[in-house]
Amino acid sequence: MRTMKGPALFLAQFAGDEEPFNSWSSITKWANSCGYKGVQVPSWDSRLIDLERAASSKDYCDEIAGIAAENGVEITELSTHLQGQLVAVNPAYDISFDAFAAPEVQGNPAARQAWAVEQVKLALKASQNFGINAHATFSGALAWPYIYPWPQRPAGLVETAFDELANRWRPILDYADECGVDVCYEIHPGEDLHDGVTFEMFLERVNNHARCNMLYDPSHYVLQCLDYLANLDIYAERIKMFHVKDAEFNSTGKQGVYGGYQSWVNRAGRFRSLGDGQVDFKAIFAKLTAMGFDGWAVVEWECALKHPEDGAREGAEFVKDHIIRVCETAFDDFAGGDSDKSAIETMLGIN
Repeated sequence: MRTMKGPALFLAQFAGDEEPFNSWSSITKWANSCGYKGVQVPSWDSRLIDLERAASSKDYCDEIAGIAAENGVEITELSTHLQGQLVAVNPAYDISFDAFAAPEVQGNPAARQAWAVEQVKLALKASQNFGINAHATFSGALAWPYIYPWPQRPAGLVETAFDELANRWRPILDYADECGVDVCYEIHPGEDLHDGVTFEMFLERVNNHARCNMLYDPSHYVLQCLDYLANLDIYAERIKMFHVKDAEFNSTGKQGVYGGYQSWVNRAGRFRSLGDGQVDFKAIFAKLTAMGFDGWAVVEWECALKHPEDGAREGAEFVKDHIIRVCETAFDDFAGGDSDKSAIETMLGIN
């Protein structure tokens, strides 16, 4: 067993145009003041990182990491959630997702997809330059508009979508292997990889690629009524990253999983700040520790009610209280005694 690292904070929800959230130096200093030891970096935010420069210059990465270290934190992982989304976009979402891309490729799905692939590869190379071995992303989605089978899906539609998704990601996974970095897909509604079954469908099509792994976030499983503890047992070998995010699901006589097109505040299922939802984090931290997970516990703040700065500060303490420092000896070692092969055979009556 190993002791998990943390707490860390995903900066995507906090980066902004005002101090202390508008520069790398000030946001890392703020994160440390909240109690964090690490930060997960949204690679698309140029206020925090120049991704192309990070991919081409280890000196630049050392400089960025050095500023973070001076401020008391380290870089845990890079994220390409937005760029990964654009690796596969169903035409129904062309307009909605276009804003995720660089202006020069907006309105051109083929150019946008090529740009997204290059962005993910840049982030993988940058991860290598930072000495990071795991990377967070989304899979994108081709089949998501057809998730509910009405009208009936044409035979082969889902299979074709997953074949194409695998075709797009396989070269990226191969490049990740060259960089020595695991690609960790956040299993998330809105992505074709949104539960264990869909992850396995994809994994089979990329020939069980060693770099195809999971970012585990129990909040997304609560909102799907999926057993998030059993999920840990099933996918222990593939879980390489961990978002610590809470959620609650309170169905009513009027509303269930689909949410009735309501705002986050008014949905039966909604994200909450740590400790305010229904996730059993004591059990999760115990399972992750027992299975030897030694990555970072990264707080991803998303809450329909609480102010983000309050959620961030409370989240750091919450993770600190849940990380289990593993014991180096068994609790009953005091009662043990010396033994040898002869004594053991005598005890078993086999000599």
